[in-house]
Amino acid sequence: MKKKILFVVMDGLGDRGCDMLDGKTPLEYTRTPNLDEFVARGNSGIMDIIAPGVPPGSDTAHLALLGYDPYEVYTGRGPFEAAGIGLIGKRGDVAFRCNFSTVNDRMEVIDRRAGRIKAPETTELVKALSGIAIDGTEILVKEGTEHRAALILRGEGLDPDITDADPHDLRKVATSKGRTGRADHTAAVVNKFVELSHERMKDHPVNVERRKKGLPEANILLPRGAGSFPDMVPFPEKNDMRAACVAGVGMIKGICGICGLDIASVPEVCTGGLDTDMIKKADTALNLLNDYDFVLMNVKASDVSGHDGKAMEKCSVISRLDEMAGHIMRNMPENIVIVFTADHCTPSEVGDHTGDPVPVTIYTKNMIPDDAVKFSEFGCSRGRIGRIRGCDLLRICMDLANRSEKFGA
Repeated sequence: MKKKILFVVMDGLGDRGCDMLDGKTPLEYTRTPNLDEFVARGNSGIMDIIAPGVPPGSDTAHLALLGYDPYEVYTGRGPFEAAGIGLIGKRGDVAFRCNFSTVNDRMEVIDRRAGRIKAPETTELVKALSGIAIDGTEILVKEGTEHRAALILRGEGLDPDITDADPHDLRKVATSKGRTGRADHTAAVVNKFVELSHERMKDHPVNVERRKKGLPEANILLPRGAGSFPDMVPFPEKNDMRAACVAGVGMIKGICGICGLDIASVPEVCTGGLDTDMIKKADTALNLLNDYDFVLMNVKASDVSGHDGKAMEKCSVISRLDEMAGHIMRNMPENIVIVFTADHCTPSEVGDHTGDPVPVTIYTKNMIPDDAVKFSEFGCSRGRIGRIRGCDLLRICMDLANRSEKFGA
């Protein structure tokens, strides 16, 4: 009998030893009886999402977890970010992820997130950027979660091989440049758009009000991560499974949507932030298993704490993740293969993604036990799965779900 497959991806969960946790990782420091129960009943290991020592982005990581080779299909984060918020491109389009940011009179970035501005203010600012065409190139902009947005360029002769206008730091806005001669036109369009975004937004009524309140102005839109929309075999066709995604973050929805997964509607309390309702998100995923063969659920909160450098907060998030795991254990169907893992490490004392391997546990009925007993970076390394790559995970799970094709006679 074929089984259903559920991936629970706890974003940025992996870590390194923290001084304030007596040299332990947040997973080692926190009591996790439910995740540990899955470890005791299943098989565990550690996983290099891309390759040993390669820090994954959330986009390339999820491609790998879905069984794709990121080196073959990844075209830049922009297309996935755009698709995740409903800005769907077509062949020839170049897409970017963007930040609403704050610059001073010298065009120096003083707040990359404009005080974490969000809708409805960003919705009004985007209206000021509608209907723009630059040198024959149509400009499409849509607001995303909080300070984020997506940008699509549509026209002839576009090439994504350009540098970012976003300086990624508190310094002067960068000038985008083509890495090859054929990309110079695209870079020029981006630079003109950035200038025009500043002109249209700096005295917008939204920013006039923010100035009065002493809040950072969202007076420029800074693009990064240029990419063309990828041409890839959809996940359901590639794996002969109906598939769905449960996520609160636009970029994750975009990755899964481009891969052909259906994007589930989630309750408003499933925010993709620290305040997300993990139990309701888990219920959404479990209910989808009635109609789908494969469900990927992303929970973002652990990554937020890691980026903010808050190890104790990450421990609190892990406690909530463990409660969610207990809820799943009590309500999951019998014929299921379930995975608990992360898409990358975001160590609390680094504040960014690293290339450390992440823990992974796979459970299905009647597995042969191994020596792992604790869901942690070291604890899972004692399991019989050993050390695998991200793109190996789906293949292992499909075999456990009795969905593999025999290789050879």
